[in-house]
Amino acid sequence: MRVVVCARTEEIARSVTGGAEAFGGDLADPASVGGLVAAIAAAGPVDVLVHCAGWGEVQPFLETTPETWETLLAVNLRAAIQLTHAILGQMAERGWGRLVFVGSDAGRVGSRNEAVYSAAKGGVHAFAKSIAHEVARRGVTSNVVSPGPTETPRLATYRETYPEKMAPLLRRIPLGRVGAPEDTAALVAFLCSDAASYITGQVISVNGGLHMP
Repeated sequence: MRVVVCARTEEIARSVTGGAEAFGGDLADPASVGGLVAAIAAAGPVDVLVHCAGWGEVQPFLETTPETWETLLAVNLRAAIQLTHAILGQMAERGWGRLVFVGSDAGRVGSRNEAVYSAAKGGVHAFAKSIAHEVARRGVTSNVVSPGPTETPRLATYRETYPEKMAPLLRRIPLGRVGAPEDTAALVAFLCSDAASYITGQVISVNGGLHMP
């Protein structure tokens, strides 16, 4: 596949592309998302969308503000809806497409001090399933990959802020470790392939067994 990488700025995107095309857009800003879609569309039709953006803060709900809610909902949920709306019609017309949304186990089971983030990710799960119903017979699949704790900058911040909570967390994970980004990426790649053509409307956790349906 011809891969395009998007990040908050083009410079950030280029830092991880390895030569692939790079685009910048702030998913918290609907106008910026619109510009991002237009720039990508000019480069060619989109057959696969992987919405792997996410943003959150660990904070008791009563200490949060409406401004924080808006950013959480914009980045985690609204951007997924806006991007899908912009490209789904072309996928359906061509009779093939893959939508993969990176959700979170917080959206399945809730997460203390992440109420609005959990709500946004739960919304992503419901949105992906609804889209799966609408376009399955037009050759487009829609699925969610739901990571548990994963070695990302966000987890590093959590580890620094709450060091006493990491050992209990690891004891709760049957596989005894947090996930690597590659653990999630492998499933995303599979769901984007022809081999996953009979899988749609699913929320699949990659969490080492931390939460089991």
